Amino acid sequence: MAQITSKELSGISDLLSMEQNLVAKYSQYAKEAQDSALRDKYEQIAQQHQGHLDELWANLK
Repeated sequence: MAQITSKELSGISDLLSMEQNLVAKYSQYAKEAQDSALRDKYEQIAQQHQGHLDELWANLK
């Protein structure tokens, strides 16, 4: 694997943090939603961001 700069590492770290926050946020929204369609949409969005997070981690290995 090629060396990455500290600036690139900082950017990746920021992306990981943002995706983790979005997963947590939309998961919480889903738990609090009373409307089932809205709850399903929040869960779908949380899963999409979890996929982004998984892809970022996979690319770091």
